Amino acid sequence: MTQPQDPADGGSSVDPKGEQAREGHQPAGGAPDTTGNLAPGGYNSVDSPASTQTGTTDSAEPKTAPAAEPPSAAQPAAAQPEVGELAVLTPPAPLTTGVERAGMFGAGGSGDTSGYGLLRRAPYAPAPTPRPYGGYFDEVADALLAAAAERGIPATAIEQTTVASGEITFYLQRDHLQGMLWAVRDDPALRFELLSSLSGVDYGSVDHGPGAGPADGPAVPRRLHVVYEMTSMTYRRRIRLEVAVDVADPYLPTAVPVYPTADWHERETYDMFGIVFAGHPALTRILMPDDWDGYPQRKDYPLGGIPVEYKGAEIAPPDERRVYS
Repeated sequence: MTQPQDPADGGSSVDPKGEQAREGHQPAGGAPDTTGNLAPGGYNSVDSPASTQTGTTDSAEPKTAPAAEPPSAAQPAAAQPEVGELAVLTPPAPLTTGVERAGMFGAGGSGDTSGYGLLRRAPYAPAPTPRPYGGYFDEVADALLAAAAERGIPATAIEQTTVASGEITFYLQRDHLQGMLWAVRDDPALRFELLSSLSGVDYGSVDHGPGAGPADGPAVPRRLHVVYEMTSMTYRRRIRLEVAVDVADPYLPTAVPVYPTADWHERETYDMFGIVFAGHPALTRILMPDDWDGYPQRKDYPLGGIPVEYKGAEIAPPDERRVYS
């Protein structure tokens, strides 16, 4: 069994542009951390510690973590975390999965080549779903709360639970993400052994730079999301875990120590969205060249394009065409 490491000496990650080594995320010299994150209890194994697990589908009940005592007036105010530091978002910014848009491509000013400039999509935020959730969702929710309590994870680690389109989604705080992954994989009442998919999404608007108009929609807090599609082969169940981060602080702990299949999924999410997974064994681009500037699937990435000549006329790139509205 590997000797546990001190969390104060651990985790590192890669800077999105590879320009600076970040304290607590990347060692000097710019090389990505290859140690991975530790399992609960300090174990550095792919398997979680062989502790006696409790809780079944019949007996799992939610447990409430003890409330934290408020700081006294004599205690100094806690220092604000630096950008990239995995800190608890208290209180978390609201969850938003859409903004008002104009035109087929959501462009403002120029770029709407469809001619339907009056198209609008209202802002959308996933609404919390009240109990009962229906089906096996209530069993899973109770078992997840019980498993989190056994591992010392507070109930507030689950920011929100939403049931939509026949799926249940647990929105998690990022600093408890890896602990929750260990719980959903190893708890006897959960047993989500397979990470079917890990993907990123940007819910931000197209442009908030100079000249941005109302059609570009409001700025979206924590617009970058990572979605974990979980499958239990034991119980034949599926759930979704989702975590939101801000563009200015796009850091998450890696899922590779818990689910090795997350390796290339996280590389693609980093490549396309610029989300950095702390502790990933080799976080490099997987689709774009290593020296590529920017992240192509972010909403603020330029459309680009090249001029096209057709029957004596030249058609401009998509992001330079006029708006017909």
